[in-house]
Amino acid sequence: MLKIKPFFIVFEGVEGCGKSYQSKKLYKKLKKNNIPTLLTREPGGTKSAELIRNLILKDYFNKSKKDKFDKLTDTLLYLASRNEHIKNKIIPELRKKKVVICDRFIDSTIAYQVFGKKVDIKFVNNVHKYILDGLKPNLTFILKVSSQSSKRRLLKRKTRNRYDNFSQSFYTKVQNSFLKIAKNKKNYFILNSSRNDNNLEKKIYEITSKYLKLKN
Repeated sequence: MLKIKPFFIVFEGVEGCGKSYQSKKLYKKLKKNNIPTLLTREPGGTKSAELIRNLILKDYFNKSKKDKFDKLTDTLLYLASRNEHIKNKIIPELRKKKVVICDRFIDSTIAYQVFGKKVDIKFVNNVHKYILDGLKPNLTFILKVSSQSSKRRLLKRKTRNRYDNFSQSFYTKVQNSFLKIAKNKKNYFILNSSRNDNNLEKKIYEITSKYLKLKN
């Protein structure tokens, strides 16, 4: 078996960009090649973090503003879920020298809560200092999608959550935020996922192989 160093890969993007689909494809390909790999997601990833996820997602459908979480409460719940996830899953699996693939991570909080909902970035960064304890993704894929492709995919979904119900202008703002976050960062790759086909899957695997120093 190949000797693999602990490696953390994150997929980011707006709803309908295909990040969940592509993260699963990469996971299956690495497993097929006998690379010890874990696939997880945020918010969620552990029993306790999934309970917090359910709270967050259900809250969006409360019609009365009085019943909805304040934006800071909402953000703190995401961060609480992340803390559970990092401490109880991501770090332990990385210590086992696994490749950990995560569907969403801190950039989603910056894009959705900071840029999208106008939560103070200093507030988020200060909490992250304690939660992350130096943890950073080794590789981040930002999947960029056209509004037409995104809409088409969202309409096909049998079950919908809060992320599927924002306005197109909000998605555009969030996608632009992801692109700003990725700008001039060597370990970030912006890939067009409007087609979400085999070529994209191959490109993601090629980049990952290069970073993991795998023989193709």
